[in-house]
Amino acid sequence: MAAHPAHDDFAAWVARLADPLRAQRAYWHLVLSGADARDAVRDGLTSASPDVRRWCTKAMDHLADADSFPLLVDVLADTDPRVPIEGLHALACDRCRSDGCRPDAASVLPAAIRLLLDDPDRHVRAYAAELVGRWVHTHAEAQAALVQARDHDPAPAVRKKAGWHAPGGSIHRRTAPRPSRAGTRQR
Repeated sequence: MAAHPAHDDFAAWVARLADPLRAQRAYWHLVLSGADARDAVRDGLTSASPDVRRWCTKAMDHLADADSFPLLVDVLADTDPRVPIEGLHALACDRCRSDGCRPDAASVLPAAIRLLLDDPDRHVRAYAAELVGRWVHTHAEAQAALVQARDHDPAPAVRKKAGWHAPGGSIHRRTAPRPSRAGTRQR
């Protein structure tokens, strides 16, 4: 049995992501190594192996910083649907990152809307609905895309998820900005 790579040989750990028997352990080693592993994981986003690209995108969900968001937007164009699914989650999820860093709409929303409305994979479209939903209260194009997907997507699951984020949906209501209390009389 081959020995494990050195703890800080992050490129070797990324290479292990191509091996189905070693990928899970390598993934957790990279994630738990934190920012020290970030550069090697970023390099893995452009690997020839779709498995490495998927695992690295999944790891970026935990390791992303502001400089990583353009790379995550790039993975949304990957031809293996598992990669953009992980990228959409990484761009949408706040729970996995501890630094509070979030992508801006200008760099992410156009690609997310394109995937929501045009991607051939229904799973990709469903994940795109979640990301587009982040901006439904602030961007008319996000609202319009979610309504279009809710009303016209061929997949019932995509219509349902888009409906949660579209106006009137349960997530839309829950995430709606609260009215300002400025100007109300205090007693």
